[in-house]
Amino acid sequence: MIEVRGLSMRYGRTLAVDDLTFTVKPGLVTGFLGPNGAGKSTTMRAVLGLEIPTAGETLVDGRPYASLRQPMRTMGALLDAGAVHGGRTARDHLGCLARSNGIGLKRVAVVLDQVGLTDVADRRIGGFSLGMKQRLGIAGALLGDPAVLMFDEPLNGLDPEGIRWIRDLLRSLAAEGRTVLLSSHLMNELALTADHVVVIGRGRLIADTTTDALAARFQRDVLVRTARPDRLAQTLRAHGASVTADALAPGDLTVRGMDATEIGELALRAGIALRELTPRSASLEEAFMELTEDSVQYGARPATTATVSEATR
Repeated sequence: MIEVRGLSMRYGRTLAVDDLTFTVKPGLVTGFLGPNGAGKSTTMRAVLGLEIPTAGETLVDGRPYASLRQPMRTMGALLDAGAVHGGRTARDHLGCLARSNGIGLKRVAVVLDQVGLTDVADRRIGGFSLGMKQRLGIAGALLGDPAVLMFDEPLNGLDPEGIRWIRDLLRSLAAEGRTVLLSSHLMNELALTADHVVVIGRGRLIADTTTDALAARFQRDVLVRTARPDRLAQTLRAHGASVTADALAPGDLTVRGMDATEIGELALRAGIALRELTPRSASLEEAFMELTEDSVQYGARPATTATVSEATR
């Protein structure tokens, strides 16, 4: 597991991380979310021992990462795909990492193939695109065949095929029982990839829950289909619900202020048959935006015709 316990990180007068506690468990892909400046990268650097906590601690498999003798065999990480020597080839870069952790060079060929870089293994990294560097960084994280993996924005620079590839890769790693922590701003992808989410804002924990539970906390409405929409609408309104009929789909009702169980029970008592009863929750992006609306530090003014005109004067 990755354990963050009471972590605080202060830089002068700035408190970047504030008494943060959470655990990343095996067998799950955990999404690490927060607005820009929330403290995600700082927390990840602290996990790797690259930052010294002002207070608290971070543990990997029950120990500080810096105390691990061959750390890449325990946890693989990718924080910055560009932090590589451009003059080296991909094979040499991974070979250096392998030697530093007592990993056989045969493993280099395995991970190069796993990330799709075998054909360019002997090209200099300086000529790689950002997407290719991301793949190389992922290969480095996988090099020690670790049980714990941590990635900071690994989807940056990847094309649609690459994004789908890493989504499938992360889910397969979690299915093997590994611990996977993933930071990303691509909410649609996290909704497809993550089983669990940790949300922070201004360095503080906001939510630590499953992806489905987070979306369900922000249920928008319930879609109801019935052959007797007028009578059902009257019944629901009498019990305090807001009901809107769909003019383009006769028999469809959108109900707010009442959950699906209450609607079903009221319909049953009124003798009204239902054809469909579907709760509609917010997307992960909508839930995230609502959770963090008070934690955004770098919000821009909404674009309007007036502001665009001002910018062109």
